[in-house]
Amino acid sequence: MKGQITILDKPSLRRMVSQLKKLMTDSEKQRQADAVFTQIEQLQQFADAEDVAVYWSLNDEIDTSRFIEKWYNKKRIWLPVVVGDDLIFRQYTGIDNMRKGAFGILEPTGPELDNIASIEVIIVPGVAFDLQNNRMGRGCGFYDRLLTNSKAFKIGAAYNCQLFSQIPTEQTDIPMDLVVVG
Repeated sequence: MKGQITILDKPSLRRMVSQLKKLMTDSEKQRQADAVFTQIEQLQQFADAEDVAVYWSLNDEIDTSRFIEKWYNKKRIWLPVVVGDDLIFRQYTGIDNMRKGAFGILEPTGPELDNIASIEVIIVPGVAFDLQNNRMGRGCGFYDRLLTNSKAFKIGAAYNCQLFSQIPTEQTDIPMDLVVVG
């Protein structure tokens, strides 16, 4: 079909999304990030939540830092920390209480979350998402393993170039409850 992109495998899709993000200007990235988090802030699930998990964004991910700074004094904000092959969460207590962890990602040094069930909303990064709320990550499976045991409302956050009509999925891929794009 004319105009339809067929992605045969996850590595090809990861390369394509990486190239699309490189074409975006910094101002467009910030505009879309602001739009995504404005939409999230308007959700009833977010308004009702006391414990929100989010990620400290890498340079090629939708920026979460402004959102985190805005909310960490109003809600308990939990950020992931890589421990071996798994993620745990630690409370974000300010930028001065962050250190470089696995993969060079900033990680909080605040208290460790003792019960994943207390997280009411989790904002999840991804390389690509689709209209059925499927998510494709970087390929390590950290979030899929974590989300298997979570009852939180799962929100994928992405630039609009990361949303496709359909992406390749596997049985172990955990879908989102909602995908929000800029």
